[in-house]
Amino acid sequence: MSYQIEYRHLKYFLAVADHLHFRKAAETLYISQPGLSRQIKEMEESLGIKLFERHNRSVKLTTVGTYLKAELNKNLKNLDAILHHAKLLEDGKDGQLNFGYVGSAMQKIIPELLLNFTKTHPNILFSLKEMDNTKQIEGLLAQAIDIGFVRLEKVPRGLELHPIVKEPFCLVLPKNHPLNASNFKNLSQCKKEHFILFDPEYSASYYEKVMEIFDDNGFNPLVSHNTIHAGSIYKLVENNFGISIVPKSLQTENNANIKFIELSKIPQRTTLSVIWNKENQNPILSKILSIIHKENIK
Repeated sequence: MSYQIEYRHLKYFLAVADHLHFRKAAETLYISQPGLSRQIKEMEESLGIKLFERHNRSVKLTTVGTYLKAELNKNLKNLDAILHHAKLLEDGKDGQLNFGYVGSAMQKIIPELLLNFTKTHPNILFSLKEMDNTKQIEGLLAQAIDIGFVRLEKVPRGLELHPIVKEPFCLVLPKNHPLNASNFKNLSQCKKEHFILFDPEYSASYYEKVMEIFDDNGFNPLVSHNTIHAGSIYKLVENNFGISIVPKSLQTENNANIKFIELSKIPQRTTLSVIWNKENQNPILSKILSIIHKENIK
């Protein structure tokens, strides 16, 4: 039995396995359909296995093909990452780390982490992208990002979650609102207000935590707007479209037209956690995680 399989055979197989259509796969690979069919047949004969069940107008993976697709998807990502890392080394860089994060992590946590990390690892490239929790989970599972910062309590198998800061909430009000830190007693004073909240799709668990606050204060909020960006919330509050509740880490002094009241007396807290894929073999990931664990970033 011959095992003279080349890298291109694996790429061709995965294209057909993804599309389950030889013509569409050939188009994405920029090769002819007969050429692609010949390469797949060559791979099957070399390995002595059958990868696809071919019928008149349908293509299905065999049991062997299904297994091979899953394993190759996982391991070729590692190979691509290794080759990319080698190219970075050739260019004088020690590696690259791709971040996903919810907006509040960029206020303080990530900037401080990167400052500390680059003191001992100055030749690392960073890619940073604001993403909601769901997109981060998808990116981590696909290893499109290396590390994430989320507000979640449960994650899929294969991902690791490490809490880094547990914080109270803040009420966000227009500057001229009659409520302030001295006369604020509880949230029931705001039951006739319109609220601008983070969209529940941004983080269902976070949204439920905020709803608990309203439940404990005996009213259902009048939600006038949902958004996924703190900047949008602040702009709407500033223009008297409503008030809001946000994590304390989103408190800012850069906008003189809004004010914050810390809700320190309520039991609800929100947790920002770092998250990563345990199978990710990026050598830079373990280095930055060691700093997070060592310094117990808050």
